[in-house]
Amino acid sequence: MLRAAASGSGRAYKQQLIDLLGLEPGQTVLDAGCGPGTDLPALAERVGEQGTVIGVDRDPAMLARARERTHALREVEVREGDVHALPMDAGSVDRAKIDRVLMHVTEPTEVLAQLHRVTRPGAVIGLVEPDWDTLVVDAEDIRTSRAFTRYTTEEVVRHATIGRSLARLADKAGFSIETVAATTPVFREFEDADHTLGLGRNMQQAIDAGRIDQDRGRRWFTSLSEGPFYASFTLVTVICSR
Repeated sequence: MLRAAASGSGRAYKQQLIDLLGLEPGQTVLDAGCGPGTDLPALAERVGEQGTVIGVDRDPAMLARARERTHALREVEVREGDVHALPMDAGSVDRAKIDRVLMHVTEPTEVLAQLHRVTRPGAVIGLVEPDWDTLVVDAEDIRTSRAFTRYTTEEVVRHATIGRSLARLADKAGFSIETVAATTPVFREFEDADHTLGLGRNMQQAIDAGRIDQDRGRRWFTSLSEGPFYASFTLVTVICSR
């Protein structure tokens, strides 16, 4: 998803997310599931030297990249931990974000409960997740495009439609919903879409699983690179308060 984040749509939703968090100097900010630390410098810039930015991830490779990216930023801490059991004290965070992580975790409700635990009363929390049911790939063979999206949502992504459920789940976790917004990342380059959306990889899995006929699936994939390309999906942002 790094390429998606670096695209125009990706930069727009990330900027929107950071703006809506209302970060102020001196605050403590959590980036839960920070990955390679892409957002940590921007968060650190907002809270300043008197603030603290804590990135949490469980993947050693991601932690190494995050530490390398932020080694010169004294206000940034990178901690190893599972978002199901955040390595932080209760009520210790002023702002928190979790971006495209809940779709992969074992129990999204447990992660939201953890975010509720570690945030202070009055804290602001930003949640961002895609709704993969909205994935569209333009092709003359629209039946295969639809079959590809169904396979992606049913077999590839653990919680494929969590984007549409964010506000409801956050409300059940005890948060107050402040803002719900949607962004549509658009892919016009076949190679970028193939890398980010797993077009070829997931199509081959669908063929191997008997969900899509082999010849039909391969013709569909080949056709995508032969003319103007379009694919998109919906990304949902929810801002809530503690």
